[in-house]
Amino acid sequence: MDTISSLKGLMGGGLIGVSAVMLMGFLGRIAGISGITRGALFDAGTDRGWRIAFVIGLVSGPLLLTILNLDWGNVAAQSHAMIGNPINGVLPMMIAGVLVGVGTGIGGGCTSGHGVCGMARLSPRSIVATAVFVTVAMLTVLVTRTLTGGGQ
Repeated sequence: MDTISSLKGLMGGGLIGVSAVMLMGFLGRIAGISGITRGALFDAGTDRGWRIAFVIGLVSGPLLLTILNLDWGNVAAQSHAMIGNPINGVLPMMIAGVLVGVGTGIGGGCTSGHGVCGMARLSPRSIVATAVFVTVAMLTVLVTRTLTGGGQ
């Protein structure tokens, strides 16, 4: 990894931290993406407005970079692709998305809520949840690479 990539990661992490602190400071809310998105889509309460604005902010950043043709840390395999082509097609990606949504519901949050905000607050529940997320992710990569013979 080069220095520029490291600086981009540092800046991105700093922005995530600042946004989490601002959301907690101004609204008293945890910046858990799954909970915010679920509330934006399914809740009709007074919180819905800021939740919709938050989700629009998440989506508008990459879209703006694409519209302006700026390559500021694209993680896709091809530099011209915003998120890369699905390896197994759109249907498996949709199924995976639903499974992630169900999992965050069962786990009471996601990596942003537990990993960023909960860990920062030294929440024992979030520390355990984050350890489980990371362990399952590593096992998933190991099993996938073993079954497919992939070494990427």
